[in-house]
Amino acid sequence: MTTAIVIIAIIVIIIALIAGVMAYSRRKERELDQRRDAAAAHRDEAGERERTARDAELAATEQSVQAERQRIEAEVQADRAQQERAAAERQADDARRIDPDMDDPRAADAEHSTASRRAD
Repeated sequence: MTTAIVIIAIIVIIIALIAGVMAYSRRKERELDQRRDAAAAHRDEAGERERTARDAELAATEQSVQAERQRIEAEVQADRAQQERAAAERQADDARRIDPDMDDPRAADAEHSTASRRAD
């Protein structure tokens, strides 16, 4: 009988050890799963941040290109304005050459109003 109790005690201890090892293994597996999930979440977050950074970089590049386009357009407009001023100056020079009295703005206005009355 004593032998049977010892054998049963050994079997119970072995079963307890096996149950303990299995519980430990399950706990380690859960911890490993949690770490994997956390790592996946970090990878997802890093991927999202990378996409956001890439989108911001593309937006900045687009704004830079648009600003450069506007700068070039402003230069073109400035060149046009300068050409128009030069043409106006040439026209004024031609007008002075044709009628030297037109240098005086009041005389030019008077001449213009007289010419308007004659046309009526």
